Amino acid sequence: MANPIGATLIQRSNTVLRRVPAWLLYILGAGWAVWLFWLAATGGLGVEPIEALEHRYGKLALQLIVIGLAITPLRRWSGLNLMPFRRAVGVTAFFYVMAHLLVWAVLDVQTLSAIWADIVKRPYVTIGMAGFVLLLPLAITSNDLAVRQLGAARWRLIHKLAYPAAILGALHYIWLSKGLQIEPLAYFLAIIGLLGLRIRALRPRVAPQ
Repeated sequence: MANPIGATLIQRSNTVLRRVPAWLLYILGAGWAVWLFWLAATGGLGVEPIEALEHRYGKLALQLIVIGLAITPLRRWSGLNLMPFRRAVGVTAFFYVMAHLLVWAVLDVQTLSAIWADIVKRPYVTIGMAGFVLLLPLAITSNDLAVRQLGAARWRLIHKLAYPAAILGALHYIWLSKGLQIEPLAYFLAIIGLLGLRIRALRPRVAPQ
């Protein structure tokens, strides 16, 4: 039997969430990115501000990707409806991936030859760049016009690229971390678990004999 208190809480939460505009997430995401950049520029991120900013942007991107993957299972298993925010979460995640990439390329590595050398020679950079490439079609088609032009079925197929991109992002974080650390592994396991829930939900149910 469902918990009536929990059901009531979920229902009230959904009522409140329906009043929150999705565009607010874009403003918060952009504002936080600017704030972090300001901290880096003014010495607020420590003695290695470029590296710290690069890591902050990358970690925020991964966190938003995990949140995006969790939205559908949350609705299915708990009833909490964050679906109106899914596009905003995904676009903001890509924005932080792009910010992470630009800080690395423009402020850290700085030259095209060095960027290419890193992509070719450093496996964690190769994996991270592959994840970014997979996310590009999602970012380009994250609008209503793309849904209409592609059709819902083809659009959903393209956006399944988020799954391997998420795995590559987590592997990128694990690989660049020094030694075996719990936090990168936790992101990887969370992503695998969320994808496992999706596979379980898609598995066809066999009628009892």
